[in-house]
Amino acid sequence: MLRIVLPALMMILVFCAKAQNACTALGQNPSTAFPVCGLDTFKQTSVPNCGGKNIPTPGCTDALYQDLNPFWYKFTCYQTGTLGFLIIPDDKGDDYDWQLFDITGRDPNAVYTDPSLIVAANWSAVYGNTGATVDGTSLVNCAGFGYPPFSSMPVIQQGHNYILLLSHFNTIKPGQAGYSLVFTGGTASIVDTVKPAFISATANCAGETIYLKFNKKLKCSSLAANGSDFSVAANNIKVIAATGINCSNSFDMDSAIITLNNPLPPGNYNVIMNVGSDNNTLLDACNNELPKNAAIPFTIFPLAPTPMDSITPVQCAPDVLRLVFRKRMRCSSVAANGSDFILSGNNIVASAFADSCSADGLSNIIKVKLTKPIQTAATITLTLQDGTDGNTLLDECAQETPAGSTINFVTADTVSAAFNYKLDLGCLLDTLFYNHDGRNAVNTWNWRFDVNGTSNSEDSFFTFNDYGTKHIKLFVSNGVCDDSSSTDILLDNQLISNMHVAPSSQLCPEDAATFADSSTGKIVSWFWIFGDGTTSTLQNPPAKYYPAPPTKQGSVFPAALIVKNDIGCYDTSRAAIKVFYNCYIAVPSAFTPNGDGLNDYLYPLNAYKADNLDFKVYNRWGQLVFETKDWTRKWDGRINGNPQAAGTYVWMLEYTHHDTGQHFSLKGTTVLIR
Repeated sequence: MLRIVLPALMMILVFCAKAQNACTALGQNPSTAFPVCGLDTFKQTSVPNCGGKNIPTPGCTDALYQDLNPFWYKFTCYQTGTLGFLIIPDDKGDDYDWQLFDITGRDPNAVYTDPSLIVAANWSAVYGNTGATVDGTSLVNCAGFGYPPFSSMPVIQQGHNYILLLSHFNTIKPGQAGYSLVFTGGTASIVDTVKPAFISATANCAGETIYLKFNKKLKCSSLAANGSDFSVAANNIKVIAATGINCSNSFDMDSAIITLNNPLPPGNYNVIMNVGSDNNTLLDACNNELPKNAAIPFTIFPLAPTPMDSITPVQCAPDVLRLVFRKRMRCSSVAANGSDFILSGNNIVASAFADSCSADGLSNIIKVKLTKPIQTAATITLTLQDGTDGNTLLDECAQETPAGSTINFVTADTVSAAFNYKLDLGCLLDTLFYNHDGRNAVNTWNWRFDVNGTSNSEDSFFTFNDYGTKHIKLFVSNGVCDDSSSTDILLDNQLISNMHVAPSSQLCPEDAATFADSSTGKIVSWFWIFGDGTTSTLQNPPAKYYPAPPTKQGSVFPAALIVKNDIGCYDTSRAAIKVFYNCYIAVPSAFTPNGDGLNDYLYPLNAYKADNLDFKVYNRWGQLVFETKDWTRKWDGRINGNPQAAGTYVWMLEYTHHDTGQHFSLKGTTVLIR
């Protein structure tokens, strides 16, 4: 970590250059972190120089945060709570920093790139003890002397896996003194109470090597290399060596290999746990022992050929067969050209290979590839024969599976989801009649009719109550093979009658009404009813004059347009055409707001064609007593419900004539009579 608070910049740069060495020692990188237990004080006597990889630290931007001279520790939380710990340097003048990560389900190396893994940190430049304690006030303390050396205790979650980085920031002093790591003060538990135990024991073909599997990770250091931790109850048989799997690059193991002085004959045996020459059995990170005298049985089987065991159930149109064997088979015994196998019928093997061969050249899976997929229903026999390599198949014990061994499997017919349909267009609903032929044992049908609905019938009908393009899809299956198909159908028989009347459906006596068709659909005929006893069959009839109304109330003529489409459906639209008695705009010279129904209001009369109208009324003192932009809103001679005095009032009227666009600005007087 680069500290901007240090004045000796050159010294920092020199140190950082030295600290860029790769960390390859166990515990000095995330992948090989020390397993720790909350019961122990972990003592590190020295800190080798290495590291310098950047560590993301959210909220801290005042320095470059790196894993200088690091050690990493891993543990699991067994009880949710707060985590407390102390880092106590052997040299009180040393500066140790730390950062805690939650790596549950993640690659430990993600700590270098993913800031979301960080749980807590302390990069304070203050020398001496550091850690997470009740004295801490913040989960993350950045670099510098202005930050306290103790962070608050983070809450860790049961079942989560954590990794703790300790970074020794040493730029001046020669050498790297050690420290003690103590977990104390928190309410969480990182103590594993599950006792170590055997899970399984298996022997190799020769009966001289036994593979042991444990229920959890155990310390590699607790395994005695001379095998004295184990014994086998058999005459003249001794364990002479033991090796932990992956112990060359890790501190713990979950399996081990023990070697015997002589092969075991066929029979049933037990591996027994002893206190070894190292004065312990096997230990986990919390020093829980695998109990003395614990035993795990295993069997040495007589050597016999491994039979053709099983074949993974084939899917639709298989072109690869997956053979599964009880014992591991020698990958080298499989003829690559597939000549170890022959198929019944007209099916031909193209090649064969062992799948996912182990480092020792063994696999439980052999795949047989065909020249073409099998697309018909049949019971097919796969027969083993001597291949061009001079043998059939050899298992891990060099036992050859006999030629002539067979295994059967069943294939299914491929299916097609192609379907037929017929469309019946109607006036209110459209009906789709659909069917599938059900060939090749199809027993599942899933229809989807756009967003309108679904069906599981082989054939039936579906009705649509809306129009447009509909996406029809069918999925079929016979339990092994499946297929899908789709098509788009266009429901273009929507019929909507619509008429347009100009200049509007409210006319003055001198206006000519123009009727225009704006209907949609495949229209073949139009029938206009104008409401005055006349009709037309033209799509767009000529302009029409209505008779002048006989009364001041005007006249209303019920007009309609009936359209017919190409499949004989009809639709009707209607409009009430009102013809006014008079469209001359005028303001009365007097009004009498006495509620007798005669001249009770003051307003512009007949302002049907007045656009942008503004009507104002003033009293004799020039005060505005009424204003409206809606000519049908009338003045009743009151202000805020209070009757105004009788007398003369001035009005002003502005508007634009709808037809001519001419602007009018009029002024006059009217008398309020009470």
